[in-house]
Amino acid sequence: MTIKKRLMGAAAVVALLAGAASAESITVGYFLEWPMPFEYAKAEGMYEEAMGVDINWVSFDTGTAMSAAMASGDVQLSVSQGVPPFVVAASAGQDLQALDVAVSYADNDNCVVRSELEIDKDSAGELEGKKVAVPLGTAAHYGFLKQMDHFGVPLESLEIVDMAPPDGAAAIAQGAVDMACGWGGSLRRMKEHGNVLLTGAEKEELGILVFDVTSGPAGWVAENSDLVAAFLKVTAEANAMWADEANQSKMLPVIAKDAGMDEAATAETMATFVFPTAEDQLSAKWLGGGAADFMKGVADVFVEAGSIDAALDSYADHVNTGPLASAGSM
Repeated sequence: MTIKKRLMGAAAVVALLAGAASAESITVGYFLEWPMPFEYAKAEGMYEEAMGVDINWVSFDTGTAMSAAMASGDVQLSVSQGVPPFVVAASAGQDLQALDVAVSYADNDNCVVRSELEIDKDSAGELEGKKVAVPLGTAAHYGFLKQMDHFGVPLESLEIVDMAPPDGAAAIAQGAVDMACGWGGSLRRMKEHGNVLLTGAEKEELGILVFDVTSGPAGWVAENSDLVAAFLKVTAEANAMWADEANQSKMLPVIAKDAGMDEAATAETMATFVFPTAEDQLSAKWLGGGAADFMKGVADVFVEAGSIDAALDSYADHVNTGPLASAGSM
């Protein structure tokens, strides 16, 4: 069976869904330099074929920008939105829902200290008084807050500048900041000029989980649940394809081109990613309870840091397993 045929597993239901779907076209947000199996399906037009709608793909620099675009109605789905920006939006009253676990990546989201400072985890206290580039309200921001708390570095002692990862990478390269936080290609460029304080494994030991979700506005998802299920079905099948190493040589160049990266960097980045199966995502560890609990923890940290005014009592209503569960029966 060809990759195209397997990725079109959801296409068989399109005729049944066509009457129910209220959208003729949708806009989906994603990140450049953030290579994932879904980009193979994206580049090959598999989503459009499976869903029966036109898709306008728009790239973003941060998850906070994704939230704003979904709030305005300009974007209907966002692939790989970080949990922290999702939580910030939900805490502010935006009715977003997490629809799947897009990727887990503890080693691909971090903060880098400029080499000249010669500061590592054993001397992290020397960061006091330093200038730090952080994309506020993102997964990198959450990890930064948790690491500073772990090392006992008072936030008020730092000059924190809100910068998207590409800008932070440029700033640390120019020596304009002492530390910068980010992910993907930006993180790789940051590492050319410095070092991380903690590895992904060391962060996970501190409870700093790093994962993204596919998200969408609750109202739109409710009105287009069949379309959402078909979208998630294609994503899950693309992930399953990538998990089979026999397919990677065919998929890698397509994913790399779509992500705006070379193949070596794409392979290196994806080697640090974990793409949970739909079955795993629906388990108690993830969407079956763990994700909502983690969101609450993220929100409480942001409240303590003064980044948001208040946390919700629970984020369970912002996790919708319906479309993903339906995708499994297509």
